[in-house]
Amino acid sequence: MKPVEGEDKTVRPLRRDAEVNRQRIVEAALDLFAHRGLEVSLDEIARHAGLGVGTVYRRFPSKEALVEALFEQRVVEILQFAQEALEIPDRWEGFRYLIEGICSMEVADHGLRDVILRGDYLRDRITQLKAEILPFLEKIVERAKAEGGLRKDFSATDLPIITAMVTAAADYCNAVSPTIWRRYLTFVLDGLKESRDESTGVTESALNDDELQQTMVAFKTRRASHTPKEPPHC
Repeated sequence: MKPVEGEDKTVRPLRRDAEVNRQRIVEAALDLFAHRGLEVSLDEIARHAGLGVGTVYRRFPSKEALVEALFEQRVVEILQFAQEALEIPDRWEGFRYLIEGICSMEVADHGLRDVILRGDYLRDRITQLKAEILPFLEKIVERAKAEGGLRKDFSATDLPIITAMVTAAADYCNAVSPTIWRRYLTFVLDGLKESRDESTGVTESALNDDELQQTMVAFKTRRASHTPKEPPHC
C-alpha cells in the first residue's frame, strides 16, 4: 500500500530532531568532559544541552555508552597523529610529534585523559579501541629505538604515564601560564634520548618567582574548591 502523504511528513522531522538532539548531547558532553573530566553526570550533560534527562537516556542508556561514543572519535584523532608520525622520515621526530600531539589533546580534554588512565573504563568497546591504538604506538617507539634516538629501555606502555605527567603540569600551571607544559615536555623528551649530548631548545620561558607563587596559590584554591566539605562533627 502506498504511504499516505501526511504520514511521511510526520516521520522525517522526528528523525531529524533525534539526530539534532544527539548532536547537542555529544557537544555538551565533549565540553563538560573536556573541562571537568568524567565525573560529570548525565543530568548535568542534559542541562548543558538544554534537554530533558530522558532524552539523553534514550540516546545513551548510560554514561559509559556516551563516553565510549566520544572516545571513539578521539581514537580516530590519535590514529591520525600516529599515521602522520610514521610518515616523518626522522624517527625520533616522529616519536616527538606523536607524544606532543597526544599531550595537546589531553591538555585540552580532561575526559580523554581520564579514559586513558582510569581502570573503571577499561572494558568492552573502550578496551577494543585502546587495543587498536597500541600497535601504532609500539611501531613508532620501536622505530625510534632502532634508529638510536630513543633510549632502549623505553616502552610504549610508558606513554600514557609520560603524557599524564606533562598534562598534570599543565593543570598545575594553567592559571598563570597555560602553555608552559611544552617546556616540561621538552625536558622529558631530552631525558628520553639515547644520546643526550645535544639538548633541545625550549620554547617556553621558566616561571619567575611571582608567577610560581601565583601558580601555587591558584592550584591550591582550585583543589580546595573541588574538595567535598566534611560534615560538621556532633
